[in-house]
Amino acid sequence: MQLHSAVALICATVSLFVIAGAEDPYRFFNWNVTYGDIFPLGVRQTGILINGQFPGPDIHSVTNDNLIINVFNSLNEPFLLSWNGVQNRRNSYEDGVYGTTCPIPPGKNFTYILQVKDQIGSFYYFPSLGFHKAAGGFGGIRILSRPRIPVPFPDPAGDYTVLIGDWYKANHTDLRAQLDSGRKLPFPDGILINGRGPGGASFNVEQGKTYRLRISNVGLQNSLNFRIQNHKLKLVEVEGTHTLQTTYSSIDLHLGQSMSVLFTADQPAQDYYIVVSSRFTNPVLTSTATLRYSNSAGPVSGPPPGGPTIQVDWSLNQARSIRTNLTASGPRPNPQGSYHYGLINTTRTIRLANSAGQVNGKQRYAVNSVSFVPADTPLKLADFFKIDGVYRIGSISDNPTGGGMYLDTSVMNSDYRSFIEIVFQNDEDIVQSWHLDGYSFFVVGMDGGQWTAASRNGYNLRDAVSRCTTQVYPKSWTAIYVALDNVGMWNLRSEYWARQYLGQQFYLRVFTTSTSLRDEYPIPKNALLCGRASGRRTRPL
Repeated sequence: MQLHSAVALICATVSLFVIAGAEDPYRFFNWNVTYGDIFPLGVRQTGILINGQFPGPDIHSVTNDNLIINVFNSLNEPFLLSWNGVQNRRNSYEDGVYGTTCPIPPGKNFTYILQVKDQIGSFYYFPSLGFHKAAGGFGGIRILSRPRIPVPFPDPAGDYTVLIGDWYKANHTDLRAQLDSGRKLPFPDGILINGRGPGGASFNVEQGKTYRLRISNVGLQNSLNFRIQNHKLKLVEVEGTHTLQTTYSSIDLHLGQSMSVLFTADQPAQDYYIVVSSRFTNPVLTSTATLRYSNSAGPVSGPPPGGPTIQVDWSLNQARSIRTNLTASGPRPNPQGSYHYGLINTTRTIRLANSAGQVNGKQRYAVNSVSFVPADTPLKLADFFKIDGVYRIGSISDNPTGGGMYLDTSVMNSDYRSFIEIVFQNDEDIVQSWHLDGYSFFVVGMDGGQWTAASRNGYNLRDAVSRCTTQVYPKSWTAIYVALDNVGMWNLRSEYWARQYLGQQFYLRVFTTSTSLRDEYPIPKNALLCGRASGRRTRPL
């Protein structure tokens, strides 16, 4: 393994000077992915560990850093990591989903070469294949601003990653077998906070000081509400955008979403509950952690504070209140509001409707009636090597068809540098959560009922939040604007993980005929090749 790592890192380092500017720093990570026993809900399970850790180690970086992550797969099945919110500008080969990247075979390694170009904020990584996410393998990603770029709040006294998510006591292999056999999964068994069950995690603070929490919902099925007993939460960042600093008593995070809040330890010195509970469910799942003052006079007392449960309007109104801080800097010194997205004409409207149903007697989920099935070769490699028959452009419609559900490897073509509107229409009675790899988009509107052209009259064209994951409430719609400025093959998926696994996803192919490095990097020299791309050459070493 050490030889593999050394060779990979040397190759990666040499390659990097072709890929990224040598002036930006490099950070090197060596990760060994293994199975291990974990007991988050009091029963033994097989978890996926990274360097023996569950959850995996945090990635700390600064805007424009190059991240060289050597991943050795010590599992007995293929494995990939993906980087939720990292845009991999001009380089979808590194995205770590099956449409872009060949799986790492058991006993082998692969070195990811990422650059967090023009990004700041709070994100996470996760395993993208085989329902591995239900076993762990996830961890936090933080991208700090460069030293001379102003941040719209003072440095906090501490900066914590908080990974929350619903969880099953069953092993991921059992859950996957249920899905493969065409059955739905049962309701989850509990909620984890940083890999621990109720009462397991704790956070230490000093009285009078202010702290940052980078919270991500890395769960499988449910929206979650986060709160701290007797403390207010000030929202400051959502998936790379500095927000208006609104104060909340509790905050909803839908599947796949990340955000940063500040809180001040301004209460009498004792221990307090941190509470995470499921939204829109019956029963309500609840878990707790402990906020521990350094001079605490005693343990937590009383019942954990309650939060919102099934109220959709409460969540919708909170979502609409999350807005971009137009005067704050983002990853660059210019204000975030200097990009006037509301003045740009859209050139295309894509309407996407999710649905549930059965195909060949098995449970499936679809987008515009197409339930995605992976091809035998990553789609991006099929493009690069010009391999016919792997997928069809136009295999998914721009609009709901109203027809019966069917299986296909759905790819939607789009033009590089176009500015488009996407409307997510949710006619089902559960919350949906959608994520687009490679991009941030402006969440310009959300409301109940059916979207129509008249719905545009209510769009926020001034300070809508820019993020990469958005919710769609039951029997409702959400509209986004996105500038397609990142060439590649990009996964647009449900973050409800069983739905993603059973077909609620497709790939948006952002295409240009240009071969300039300004538009897209060449295939990595160390790219793994599989399927119909096996035996071909990437580039001369």
